[in-house]
Amino acid sequence: MVGIPDERLGEVVVAWIRLQAGKTSTEAEIRTFCEGKIAYFKIPQHVRFVEQFSMTVTGKIQKFRIREFEIQERGLETLAKRETA
Repeated sequence: MVGIPDERLGEVVVAWIRLQAGKTSTEAEIRTFCEGKIAYFKIPQHVRFVEQFSMTVTGKIQKFRIREFEIQERGLETLAKRETA
């Protein structure tokens, strides 16, 4: 899970999920699963199902790349620039 800029809330959660082979799920199922297990503000606003994650040579997920990808895909570059200013 990573945070991306949001006009109203400042930041919202995006979850990237890699499903096991042969399994299926929906965004709604993921959100329903999270309810009652984590704080309401940590429940992902957006869910993306992926085949693989961008990894470092030591096998860690590169969250900064996920964040960059989501910002670009959702056209949030101007909001992201405001965050760093």
